[in-house]
Amino acid sequence: MSTDKKNAPSESAPERTPQEQTLRRPVQIAGVTIQPRDASEDAALPPVVAAPAPVPVEGQRCGLVAIVGKPNVGKSTLLNALVGQKISITSRKAQTTRHRITGIRTQGAAQYVFVDTPGFQTIHGTALNKSLNKTVVGAVSDVDLVLFVVEAGSFTTADAKVLALLKPGIPVLLVANKLDNVHRRGDIAPWLQSMQERHAFTEFVPMSAKQPKDIERLLGICEKYLPEQPWWHAEDELTDRSEKFLASEMVREKLFRLTGDELPYTSTVVIDKFEEEAGRTAKRMLRIAATIVVEREGHKAMVIGDKGEKLKRIGTETRMELEKLLDAKVFIELWVKVRSGWADDEARVRSFGYE
Repeated sequence: MSTDKKNAPSESAPERTPQEQTLRRPVQIAGVTIQPRDASEDAALPPVVAAPAPVPVEGQRCGLVAIVGKPNVGKSTLLNALVGQKISITSRKAQTTRHRITGIRTQGAAQYVFVDTPGFQTIHGTALNKSLNKTVVGAVSDVDLVLFVVEAGSFTTADAKVLALLKPGIPVLLVANKLDNVHRRGDIAPWLQSMQERHAFTEFVPMSAKQPKDIERLLGICEKYLPEQPWWHAEDELTDRSEKFLASEMVREKLFRLTGDELPYTSTVVIDKFEEEAGRTAKRMLRIAATIVVEREGHKAMVIGDKGEKLKRIGTETRMELEKLLDAKVFIELWVKVRSGWADDEARVRSFGYE
């Protein structure tokens, strides 16, 4: 049989247009040829039905609420309290939060999607801090409500620089946090008046993030500003961050808490392994390996501690917290490595997970 005769079109078959020939050409997959369906087979298939659009439920509200402020004013503590579960790490060290952390709270007909941001840096110009500030600016650009967190009775130059980032047209609540630290409550009224002159705040909320009744009051105030629309997340979701990310954050929290102010804030944590296995005594078992990155050999010795005791304690406290948070049996290995000048290296900052 000649090649010309083999490739000649059938007299009974209708001639196909070039477009049909292109769309219906055979698909080559690793030595396997899959012939396309012909027109009669296509006609026999049931029609494709588009996925239905979400059906709004009457009365449901959902929206983005950004939590912003200078470093160490209690933003992460506030987020955890609003969500009702610890998802953002806290410590006395400034600049503990380095990522945009989303916390979700569904209560009644309202779903709040809170966004915790790093404290806006006004002193350091490192690649790390430039990345963190970029995260803050991005977080406040497209939200339904902003919680501007300050310490009650205080307003500094650092607070003013964060306030200047807020865009007009978005309602802003002044959250005067740490009210329990104010000894003379009579000083709050004139301070609030001075704050109103600085910005057209929608409402003032003097409070303490450690007081449950204050948290409930703040949730009630926020609900009014959420658009009436379907929820974006399942009712039981708490965050859109992965368990791997939460593991790295927990290691970093214990690192900062157990080393105090001696260890520079530029230390970070990288997860090398995060694997789930079938547990024998628990329904889940996680094996995690993480590297703590520091900038100097002296910092490495500080993290490891005498005979490895400090590093062991960091691992133990991280494991206990993760087991509670992730409802799993956790095995964790920690290592410490020196990477000098990483916080000033844009490529390395990105490789460590910072945008």
